[in-house]
Amino acid sequence: MKPGRIVMLVLGTLAALMGLGLLTGAGFVGWVNFQQRDNGYLTTPTERYDVATRAITSPGLDVLVDEELPDVLPVDSAGRLLLRGTAASGKQIFIGIGPQEDVARYLDNVRHSEITKLDSYPFRVEYREVPGNAEPAAPGAQPFWSTSAQGTGTQQVEWDLRSGRWSVVVMNADGAAPVSVDLQAGVRSDLLWPVFIGLLIGGIALLAVGVPLIVAGAAGLGRHGPPPHYPAAGHMEPAGVPGGPESRAPGAATPYPTGPSAAAPYPAAPYPTAAAAIPPAGGRTPLPTDPQPSDTSRYPVRLNGYLDPGLSRGMWLIKWFLAIPHYIVLFFLWFAFFVTTIVAGFAILFTGRYPRSLFNFNVGVLRWNWRVAFYAYAAIGTDRYPPFTLARTDYPADFDVEYPEHLSRGLVLIKWWLLALPQLLIVSAFSGAASTWGSRRTWVDGRWVDGTWVDGTWVGYQGGGGISLIGLLVIVAGISLLFTGRFGRRLFDLLIGLNRWTHRVIAYVALMRDEYPPFRLDMGPMDPAEAPPAGYLPPPVPASQTEPPPTEPPPTEPPGAPRQP
Repeated sequence: MKPGRIVMLVLGTLAALMGLGLLTGAGFVGWVNFQQRDNGYLTTPTERYDVATRAITSPGLDVLVDEELPDVLPVDSAGRLLLRGTAASGKQIFIGIGPQEDVARYLDNVRHSEITKLDSYPFRVEYREVPGNAEPAAPGAQPFWSTSAQGTGTQQVEWDLRSGRWSVVVMNADGAAPVSVDLQAGVRSDLLWPVFIGLLIGGIALLAVGVPLIVAGAAGLGRHGPPPHYPAAGHMEPAGVPGGPESRAPGAATPYPTGPSAAAPYPAAPYPTAAAAIPPAGGRTPLPTDPQPSDTSRYPVRLNGYLDPGLSRGMWLIKWFLAIPHYIVLFFLWFAFFVTTIVAGFAILFTGRYPRSLFNFNVGVLRWNWRVAFYAYAAIGTDRYPPFTLARTDYPADFDVEYPEHLSRGLVLIKWWLLALPQLLIVSAFSGAASTWGSRRTWVDGRWVDGTWVDGTWVGYQGGGGISLIGLLVIVAGISLLFTGRFGRRLFDLLIGLNRWTHRVIAYVALMRDEYPPFRLDMGPMDPAEAPPAGYLPPPVPASQTEPPPTEPPPTEPPGAPRQP
């Protein structure tokens, strides 16, 4: 792979990720700003605060300590705090905000409760009681409050945020104990709108830089060679070896077979293929009742995986860890795959063609992912470390998709979600993509709550996920390998079939083909598209195209041997 294209891909991915992060932040800030329209506040639910002491105080409220707000920002724009309370007993209530030092001096030796922990959903408050036996003076008569309100009924204060250390105090107006009050808090800021605009512009700018870098890098990596050639069934050179077998260096390892023309079946155990049913050229003429090749049995997405005959018993336990470098690379590749698929979708919509360089790149990403999955977690079928390349190699796991010369413009709008929905539901069932919902008991107000509404909030249920069918089968295969040294062939064939179905659906959702994935579990290491249907007999080769067999001289008889009549 070209280093320059890799750098472009990485830098583009980082820029696009930061852009998406800024746009996500812009969306949140915009939603918050919308909620405080018409001079409104973002408010909490009204909750009951009960203490047996003379006052409730908040933990320290530090605002730009040792700093000042920039002069360009109006003081009343940085933020405003709202406190609204009603005495539960009908008494006069006092709410005030003042400097921490003055509040601490006022409540010195006065028994009061300081809030140490406050949870909103579900509501739960914890206090730290400060002992004392002094009786405080009337809070409303104190001159140090920055803002305060007192009286019967609902009292409210609004306070502009200012630099310094502040405390919130809630008391009865006469300073008596206990204190029982229903409180609600709120906040607003006029700075949210300019922050929203800044995040939006920054996110769009980073995406405008990142996406072209990703596309350019992916297109460059996709031009790693000529389009893959799909020879006729019964003749295919081993993949990843330029020029065929004769170009291999002496003593080099024989590549893994990728088609029925391989010199020998995979050495672990000869897997029967359709090629075994094909007689040599010049065989009998096929009868009308003989099975004929059918395009319906061959899907243009090919996935192969061959079991390594010398698997280590325990190495599968650490392969997931050894593959961490691949996970890091695949993170960038999958993000680029997502971006290039969107770009390719627009290209298909307007031209009816999938850009070939992007197509090669996306196929390479799926190929890379399948090799890592085959090695580490989805099949554990080999101990050979996956190569760091998008191209086809002689690795025992391979993936490819035939390039479509034309794609439907209309299907690109619906096939990746609406038409693929049945397939996605099936694949999610055995790949672990589906989520399950379970019951979670929650402690609320001194009791366990199990799936119910509490003060307008739903608590008790949460989403979760379990082990996938593929993951379960891999664990079974791994345990069998650990204790017996054998990987069941039937189990391996099933794993490959499940992964084959999954990758067909991925290729379809990624807009690579218009042919709908078959509802079929094609098990076994070799994809059915790599060989003719079982039992198919090709037509005989005409005599004019065959060479006469070489004539052999009659055997010579040794001297003195009796002549046969």
